[in-house]
Amino acid sequence: MANVVAIVGRPNVGKSTFFNRLIEKRQAIMDDISGVTRDRHYGYAEWCGKFFTVIDTGGYVTGSEDKFESEIRKQVKLAIDEASAIIFMVDCRDGLTGFDKEFANILRTSKKPTFIAANKADTPDKSMLAAEFYELALGEVYPVSAENGGGTGELLDELVKTFPSEGVEDPDAGIPRISILGRPNVGKSSLLNALLGTERSIVTDEAGTTRDAIHSYYKMFGKNFILIDTAGIRKKGKVKDDIEFYSVLRSLRALEESDVVIVVIDAERGMEAQDVNIISLAQRQGKGMVIMVNKWDLIQKDSKTADKYKKEIYEKLAPIDYIPIIFSSVLEKQRVFQVIEKAVNVFDSKTKKIPTSKLNEVILPEIERYPPPATKGKFIQIKYITQVAARFPSFAFFCNHPQYIQPSYERFLENRIRENFDFEGVPVRLIFKKK
Repeated sequence: MANVVAIVGRPNVGKSTFFNRLIEKRQAIMDDISGVTRDRHYGYAEWCGKFFTVIDTGGYVTGSEDKFESEIRKQVKLAIDEASAIIFMVDCRDGLTGFDKEFANILRTSKKPTFIAANKADTPDKSMLAAEFYELALGEVYPVSAENGGGTGELLDELVKTFPSEGVEDPDAGIPRISILGRPNVGKSSLLNALLGTERSIVTDEAGTTRDAIHSYYKMFGKNFILIDTAGIRKKGKVKDDIEFYSVLRSLRALEESDVVIVVIDAERGMEAQDVNIISLAQRQGKGMVIMVNKWDLIQKDSKTADKYKKEIYEKLAPIDYIPIIFSSVLEKQRVFQVIEKAVNVFDSKTKKIPTSKLNEVILPEIERYPPPATKGKFIQIKYITQVAARFPSFAFFCNHPQYIQPSYERFLENRIRENFDFEGVPVRLIFKKK
């Protein structure tokens, strides 16, 4: 990722709006309230044939009452260190502030190419106000409007001249995605930070700390993965404001884009209705799944506690009984890496292709031993099985009367496939066709 651009500045100057314009998606949450963005947020953009990574950051301030202030500053500094060029966003309407001057001193120490984007220059009169930002002595000032795109071309023309290479169109193409989902405050961000060994996401005791879906690169067993930390998902009636509403939407979008989902539940609270809803949604969308029971260190237990807990989870999830469950504690670093190892195994199962010859060799004898029951005087003969191309494992059974296959026999066939070919954590779809 040689071409990396960080968008930085104080709160509510339009960084997320400009970020969304550059990547041409409504990916970062925007609101008139300051401090909406907290963690680093990544996207990809292109200008004049050059591709680059864009980092959206939280507003940099000191001395405010925001409890996340120090953590946001850490995230901003990490983004500056990672970037090859910096867009310093200021506000034409507010003019030059003490926070701008203070932050400009920090940017000087980075010695990275810096471009001042004087945002909210929607009219010629407001564009004239951008001149006062030359006082920062950081170079050229570009009046822009993140809202309507005015002036961004001139800024980007100069920005791409600093890039050392043409860049890669989409570095994420073909890389498996593993998302971390669950209700608020169950330890999703703590899990991500424990796996990465760094503070990628801000963690506090307050529910709703994470707002955007946070993408991070991860390597295990010689394979690259993208880990996605998400905002907590809770019932629609308990969503308090627009920011939380859009956070939940981003989490659901992360679920749609994922290959495997790690559903984190709180050991003290157990499997709740919203956890079941998340798993049901993932199952309908054909996602691989792992259940992580976090805060297991807080549970008083004996030799049978884990088995009882598993039984209760599967009873609430019935008929879904194929998802692996791992009891762990992020705080104690207990079985944390087993969770991601299991997620990797589930991804391998999800993308596995069973040769047609092997499938028929194993499953047809099972069918001969336990043939499908006759219905309405019709005897059903399954003659041939093959795996078909799909987003998750799907198998076509060719038979003479596909319409008479009973749900109970369909479950029997699915269980035989799972037993023989190990599809733990992965939905399996059976299709019956006329032969």
